[in-house]
Amino acid sequence: MKDLISNFNLSTSALGDLTSAVQFGFIFGTFIFALLTITDRFSPSKVFFFSAVTAAIFNLIMAIGVHCISSLILIRFLTGFFLAGIYPVGMKIASDYYESGLGKSLGFLVGALVLGTGFPHLLKGFGTVFPWKIVIGMTSACAILGGALMLVFVPNGPYRKLASKLDFSILYKVFKQRGFRQAAFGYFGHMWELYAFWAFVPIVLATYAKTHVNVNYNIPVLSFIIISSGSFSCVVSGYLSQIYGAKRIATIALALSCACCLVSPLFFVTNSEVLFIGFLVFWGMVVIADSPLLSSLVAQNVVSENRGTALTIVNSIGFAITIISIQLINVLLDIVNPKNLLILLSFGPILGLFALYRGGKKISL
Repeated sequence: MKDLISNFNLSTSALGDLTSAVQFGFIFGTFIFALLTITDRFSPSKVFFFSAVTAAIFNLIMAIGVHCISSLILIRFLTGFFLAGIYPVGMKIASDYYESGLGKSLGFLVGALVLGTGFPHLLKGFGTVFPWKIVIGMTSACAILGGALMLVFVPNGPYRKLASKLDFSILYKVFKQRGFRQAAFGYFGHMWELYAFWAFVPIVLATYAKTHVNVNYNIPVLSFIIISSGSFSCVVSGYLSQIYGAKRIATIALALSCACCLVSPLFFVTNSEVLFIGFLVFWGMVVIADSPLLSSLVAQNVVSENRGTALTIVNSIGFAITIISIQLINVLLDIVNPKNLLILLSFGPILGLFALYRGGKKISL
């Protein structure tokens, strides 16, 4: 982003605008994909391929020609829009292949997402610097390769059921099912905490270092370790869900991450650097461990021909919620002591836990 700003002579405020454009593009894209029931009416692998290639093309356009802030925002928005055909569609494909054991398969899928989220921190931590056009070209090439692999090697799953027609009413019909509502609102509560926690991990580490003068660590590398630790917990929670049930393991993980929010101020005052980092690694594990299981509960509590649409609309709302929580924390950062801010993230898990247990056994395990 900094290279784009300097290369095209943009103001520093463009960094936030360009970052938000991708997020808003994804939210709008998932809403449109859900509204048109694209994933349920067309082959998910083909949707994945088309979306990956199209997103890659818009991504690559940034490195071609001269741009202004308006054209760059549009390009980033369209890139985010077509990413809507990647993550939720990937979950749809998993649900088409696994009638049982969906939590385990989604554990691997979300685990991959977590590693991808943390990877930029690792690159920054080792001081690796690549020309920005090379970064754009390589990420676009990887996206096209990923789409091609899906198209060639992942045909329609054995449990896929084709939606017979375009039905705009599915967006609200799925929420009429109580089990789906429980799972969806549990997911929304989880999303309130997740991305805000990830976004502010470097700030949390920097705050601790400022208040403990003898602390000297590599913040980007530690950020990668804390975030990517969640990839392991996603896989573990997926396996545990096969033994104890997805709802139970998701609830435990959500409760533990909620507890981390509430006790977080206590760990800022400890003089043990190991204890502080260990706490954040544990939080990094439990904050995401429920994600694949909540997604599997969403998929299992809706008829199979509407699964793709249901997963996509839940993603759309969930990611919209992340913007609110991140912006709220960002605004309060200059008003409230940073060590007390993360308590606000507990509101999401508390509401999520309430949603999961409000109807007792109504939700499919």
